[in-house]
Amino acid sequence: MKLATYRSGGRERVGLLHGHDSRLFDVAAAAHRAGAANSCFSSMLSLIDGGDAALDQGRELLEKYHGDPDLSLPVTSTQVLAPLPEPRQMRDGMSFPAHIVQGPLGQFKLKARLAGDMAELARLQAVPLPELPGVYRKQPIYYITNRFSVQGTNTTVRWPRYSKVMDYELEFGIVTKGKGANISVAKARDHIFGFTIFNDFSARDAQRIEMEGRLGPAKGKSFDGGNVLGPWIVTPDEIGDPYKLKVEARVNGQSRSAGTTEGMLFSFEEIIAHVTLDETLMPGEFIGSGTVGNGCGLELGWYLEHGDSIELEVEKIGILKNRVERQ
Repeated sequence: MKLATYRSGGRERVGLLHGHDSRLFDVAAAAHRAGAANSCFSSMLSLIDGGDAALDQGRELLEKYHGDPDLSLPVTSTQVLAPLPEPRQMRDGMSFPAHIVQGPLGQFKLKARLAGDMAELARLQAVPLPELPGVYRKQPIYYITNRFSVQGTNTTVRWPRYSKVMDYELEFGIVTKGKGANISVAKARDHIFGFTIFNDFSARDAQRIEMEGRLGPAKGKSFDGGNVLGPWIVTPDEIGDPYKLKVEARVNGQSRSAGTTEGMLFSFEEIIAHVTLDETLMPGEFIGSGTVGNGCGLELGWYLEHGDSIELEVEKIGILKNRVERQ
């Protein structure tokens, strides 16, 4: 199943994609029609809390009423929101080796570029990539970001006034289900509700400064609307192997990078096991993969400009679209 949150009639609703992902089925309205109203269909968090029984009921309602035009709308005529507008927690990882080793070098290049030091920039361009720091192979590394700064596809990201360097990050991630602590790797898959795309917009100049303090990131990431999820959540049965998906980032219709989700240092199952060591995982959390190799301007030395449109595509999930504008 593909599940979306959308706004219609002034209300947020949970929709199930159907008709080759062209229509949104109002599962709450369908339950009411069937005389089986269920509060689990009032929001995506409520649906996640409802567990497999709620998903099964939604699937049955879709099978029964998918042909009823009063219970679905074209995706193009609705405002699709972030599928999880307010996650219970947001964690983002560092899982792809290419990004981990290229990112810091990119920050040094950015510093030289901002200072107008072309000689230093040229020197850095010739520097070979460093070895992957050993800690990244020892355990999953992640940070916690602002769960209240989420927005969805087809929205405009208003760039924070304190930053001049706009960047995108191509990621995908999971939404969790089932509360639990000390979850084993073998059981962790039972805590994956579904997958979605994440554009971790980054104020690179602010991030560069604050990371010198060896804590963060903070203002480099957590500005209003900078955490973009979507376009919907796809349940694991539709994904198959999540570690072999094709991905691509496009800016103004032109490809900036393409790759796959292969090569994560730790799987999402291993990340869940690590996160839950004497810590309770809540249903409705988001955990990001970290940036796919070459999946951001920092690695490519190619940043965003005012008015740019960004498309992040992940196979079997969809396309997440946004525009950036300076305030």
